[in-house]
Amino acid sequence: MNWCILIPLLVGAICAILGYLLGKYLGKEENKKIDVDVWKNKVAKLESDLKACKEQHDLIPFNASEANAIFGRKIRENDLTVIEGIGPKIEELFNNQGVKTWKELSEMSVQKCQQVLDDGGERFKVHNPGTWPEQAKMAYEGNWKKLLEWQDELEGGR
Repeated sequence: MNWCILIPLLVGAICAILGYLLGKYLGKEENKKIDVDVWKNKVAKLESDLKACKEQHDLIPFNASEANAIFGRKIRENDLTVIEGIGPKIEELFNNQGVKTWKELSEMSVQKCQQVLDDGGERFKVHNPGTWPEQAKMAYEGNWKKLLEWQDELEGGR
């Protein structure tokens, strides 16, 4: 056999294999860098979206001293019994349905409130939740004076 032909073929095959392996290895590193950049961009966008969402939906801080002064009694944050017509048992019904804050109650429809009462049994069906979401909104927003005035009107109408 002619060594002059065999040696260049062997060197060529080795170079081809090395070139293939190096290309594959270096290509992966480049793709990894691209993937890292893509994920960093996605994370940055999600973080900015989260920040914007938090700013848009910031909770209104509860001012206990103002509420206590206006109502003349101690008011706990998200105490649903502050709402005219809601007592401890009805509050428990709503809590069992996942409604534990004034904000959550304010976002419910009157029909959904009535459904919670209906699901609670016969003794709760007689209650009228027509004003509860609006009262809850006033409590959530800290409009204590307006809430108390409205509740006084509601009591006077009975």
